[in-house]
Amino acid sequence: MKHQFACAVWATILVSTIQVASGADPLRELQLSAATSGQSPAAHWGPNPAKYISWSSHSLRLIPVYTFGTAGMPGGIDLNQYQGENSLYRNTAEVIRLYERLPSNTINTTAPYLDQTNLAAIQRAAIRAGKKHVILFVFDGMDWHTTRAAAIYRKGEVAYSEGRGTGLHFLDYTANGTTQFGAMVTAPHNDGTRVEVNLQRVINPGGTQLGGYNAAIAGEFPWSVAKDPWYMIGKVPSDQPGEHPYPDSAATATAMCSGTKTYNEAINVDSRGVFLPTVAHEAQHLGYSIGVVTSVPISHATPACAYAHNVSRDDYQDISRDLLGLPSRTHPREPLPGVDVLIGGGCGDQFKPEDLAKHRKQQGENFEPGNLWVADSDLFASAVENGGRYVVAQRTAGTIGREVLQKGVDRAVAENRRLLGYFGVGAYSGHLPFRTADGNYDPVRGKTEKMEKYEPADITENPTLADMTRAALDVVSRNPKGFWLMVESGDVDWANHDNNIDNSIGAVNSGDAAVKIITDWVEANSNWNESLVIVTADHGHMLNLVNPEFLFESTQTVTK
Repeated sequence: MKHQFACAVWATILVSTIQVASGADPLRELQLSAATSGQSPAAHWGPNPAKYISWSSHSLRLIPVYTFGTAGMPGGIDLNQYQGENSLYRNTAEVIRLYERLPSNTINTTAPYLDQTNLAAIQRAAIRAGKKHVILFVFDGMDWHTTRAAAIYRKGEVAYSEGRGTGLHFLDYTANGTTQFGAMVTAPHNDGTRVEVNLQRVINPGGTQLGGYNAAIAGEFPWSVAKDPWYMIGKVPSDQPGEHPYPDSAATATAMCSGTKTYNEAINVDSRGVFLPTVAHEAQHLGYSIGVVTSVPISHATPACAYAHNVSRDDYQDISRDLLGLPSRTHPREPLPGVDVLIGGGCGDQFKPEDLAKHRKQQGENFEPGNLWVADSDLFASAVENGGRYVVAQRTAGTIGREVLQKGVDRAVAENRRLLGYFGVGAYSGHLPFRTADGNYDPVRGKTEKMEKYEPADITENPTLADMTRAALDVVSRNPKGFWLMVESGDVDWANHDNNIDNSIGAVNSGDAAVKIITDWVEANSNWNESLVIVTADHGHMLNLVNPEFLFESTQTVTK
């Protein structure tokens, strides 16, 4: 009855923007209608139900955690050792240790959830226990609601309204009975910390808004309906700062990779700017190979936090230097060893002379005009042909991207070398082409009237995230001691920032295909006693599904 009523109410709006035709893409048209009219029967983004778009940034929502190779494992690997009665949010001393103070309204004696920093503890426990393969898969910006939207679209039915759910590979895969499900707090240490990039110095430790999580308002589960939606975006209705800030990708990835809460925009430094060791650093010291894969630029916040150190996530070229084992502002005399595999975007995104002042402010005085994400001189120095340590597989005009990458893999394996894969669409900040829900690459508008339009070469000359994941596994798995691997489906976050549900579902589907590459690899080459996979997100957004049936029903049905 509720759905029939909604269809009747919205018929006139939808008929004006949706053309019923054979082969139509209903979800694409639903997104276009919503973005054009400002309203939608299906969903809305943000705290205002009357507007399709009233918020386009992150939220404080609890984030789902899906683990594989953990159930029943001792020594800090089992997810249940961090949630339920073991939640640190039930323990005042632990909360003070985590936030370096007692945050307001954050102690919860019935908390079922864990904290984001616990994921680093699980990874470290797995390495101590001798697991050879530790993989952290991050769907950037994918909260429970984003996941559910993709699962509903894929399954063609509204199959669940709470819990783990069904309809995607990582939801349904059991890992031989070793999978577990939970949810975590992603709150940062603080927001509003100011830094000096050239000196790598924190100016005001503690920032301007201190972190915490008020479950009495936000809820105890990822599917909870917040009593005050403004709290979820770190504000009050007057648009002033609220009780606790929402997190960014740098603070959250730092938490997952180092086990320490820090300020928004920090890359593996604590609230005072002190360098933090990551799980990858420790695994590398033990002889593991290290791999980092992303669908967005390789020195973006999430891949950066796998390995780099910096007081600012915007110091992209220095971050890439840390990843590649080159001298950086943070490690000028003794560079970090560098990762063994680095594959992602950024290729073709070139410096514009009129932006020099901006980049010097963001990236410091050592910013080098040219490519924004990896300095041209560093890319040159990294290549084996120039005395570097990396086989460089780069987007090449007229050549299929998957084949370029595979040639790089074959050479890296044959010559026992490292691999750098550099791809992307330069016109759009260097990320991989956005895939829409139906599997095509034809996004419509989101928050703004702009939309990305790809040339055929943009599709053929770039590998997919699944291709990149397979390539990374082929290289890092040659190490008999084991490997640590991060894979980021970064386009989920970009789609959600754009309030584009079609792109969002497409990005989740692309990431899910990459997760399946990983689980298939474990099935074929390892087992769940010696492998650990964590699938999660770094933070959430504010998608609210109102009538989720609209995500899969045909245009003909919608307009009746």
